[in-house]
Amino acid sequence: MGDLWSGLTQAFWLVVTLDSELVEIALRSLQVTLGALVVASAIAMPMAAFLAVKRFRFRRPVIALLNALMGLPPVVVGLVVYVVLSRSGPLGALGLLFTPTAMVIAQVIIIVPLIASIAHQSIRDLWQEYHDLLISMNVSQRQKMQTLIWDARRALLTAALAGFGRAIGEVGAIMIVGGNIDHATRVLTTAIALETGKGDFALALALGFVLIGLAITVNLGIHWLGRTEREGRW
Repeated sequence: MGDLWSGLTQAFWLVVTLDSELVEIALRSLQVTLGALVVASAIAMPMAAFLAVKRFRFRRPVIALLNALMGLPPVVVGLVVYVVLSRSGPLGALGLLFTPTAMVIAQVIIIVPLIASIAHQSIRDLWQEYHDLLISMNVSQRQKMQTLIWDARRALLTAALAGFGRAIGEVGAIMIVGGNIDHATRVLTTAIALETGKGDFALALALGFVLIGLAITVNLGIHWLGRTEREGRW
């Protein structure tokens, strides 16, 4: 019990004094995760709108597959990305393995199905409400999708938050493709695993506090940007 309190005290001091190593790892983690979230949202949200509006032969199987991929094992994603980006892989010449870019790619693959599935449910409900109006206005498919995405923006923020939460806590895939290299690809989750294994519980706890703090801060920031707390929308 004494070791626990000692570790908590040291962790609190590292956070308060803004330890340089702690800040570096936290900023890199935030950079990688937000980068992955932006790319994944740009892919997933138009995909969700397209699946809600467009009717085609294999639409239902595609939606079912998308929902199934929400449970895609991150370690498997990391392994596939590793093979593709390795020197003997098809994209090995790009030299992306063990870089933050490889970590972003892995996180994008993991969170796109999650964001798209949640967004699709929201946009589908809105499409049922707007269907007759948009059809009568004779707008293009692209305009329908843009309208639905804009009017569902608050619900889509929730989908983005779910993706951020999944990405910020990911460790398996980014450990494989990033390599947990100091001053290069080490992020909060991989650093926590490393420091715990080394027995440096103070730094591990401090990193954990920062991880929780970042998740809460980004959630509150997105809620504030979406004004979800106004007009009884909270």
